[in-house]
Amino acid sequence: MKRRPLALAAGACLLALAACDSGSPAADSAAPGSQAPSSLPASSVQPAGCEQPADGPFRVGLVTINLQALFFNQINAAAQAMADDQGVELQIISGNDDSVTQANAIDTLVAGGVDAIIVDAIDTEGIKPSVQAADAAGIPVVAVDAIVDDPTVDAQVGTANSEGGAQMGEALLDQSGGEGEVGIVGALNSTIQLERQQGFTDAVTAGGMTVGTVVDGKNVQETAQSAAENLLTGNPDLQYVYATGEPALIGVAAAVRGQGAQDRVDVVGWDLSDPAVDGLREGWITGVVQQQTFEFGYRAMAAAIDLACGNPVERDQPVPTEIVTPDNVDDYTFYLED
Repeated sequence: MKRRPLALAAGACLLALAACDSGSPAADSAAPGSQAPSSLPASSVQPAGCEQPADGPFRVGLVTINLQALFFNQINAAAQAMADDQGVELQIISGNDDSVTQANAIDTLVAGGVDAIIVDAIDTEGIKPSVQAADAAGIPVVAVDAIVDDPTVDAQVGTANSEGGAQMGEALLDQSGGEGEVGIVGALNSTIQLERQQGFTDAVTAGGMTVGTVVDGKNVQETAQSAAENLLTGNPDLQYVYATGEPALIGVAAAVRGQGAQDRVDVVGWDLSDPAVDGLREGWITGVVQQQTFEFGYRAMAAAIDLACGNPVERDQPVPTEIVTPDNVDDYTFYLED
């Protein structure tokens, strides 16, 4: 396939607000290769703060989606760095890609009387009863990445996912000339990735392209790879693939390489990883929406600390996205540094 470059401006921003993706509250160990870098970029924000209680530091719970994806571990690393700097005790709990586990983890934190909760919701509707229970107990809640549309949420930190999907769709239209079929590897259990899927679908179909097979990677890398392999095998003439998140994009990259399809398939998606960078440098991954994961963690923790102090906090805190292409990929590899 002859490739035309994606018409994506480096550093393009989406300034609207975002949404991304318990038994025991013990944190899971992260997957190999998913650790955030040891040297973090500086935060653009700091909490106003306050004098902490005499009986001990503030305690904040962060309930994430999983500890496999680099994306979530970078949020965690920035939140931990700010917590350490501010003398705050942070407990990070994995939802293990299960909305019930995640809700139970919040309930456990509420019962333990933490001073604030940060949550990256898997199911933004299903999490509401637990968020409301936290509010009833007087515990402020910060939603990071995924928007939880409920008045009991005190702050929302994230990216405009539907708009990001649409932006990538418009870029693919420029590349394809408005022709061709695109398959999607999504995560049908993730509100945020469904928003990215819908924004992209609306854009490409309005521009003349066809959305073909949609497969469910369930926000798990191995599942996404298997789903992508089935997508490529079942659609040998497929020209384009869109991946709605980091596990999906890694899975697609593995499937494309495994089937030697680099010369016939162009891939676009979300969130950098080593396989995504390799594909960008080789030219068959043509665009990646990159979120400022560290800024997510910093802003969410700053908001949680100020809410615990009783300080005023801006409720909607949008974080711009950036577009990575084969031409500018080297400007963004710091997200993957060890």
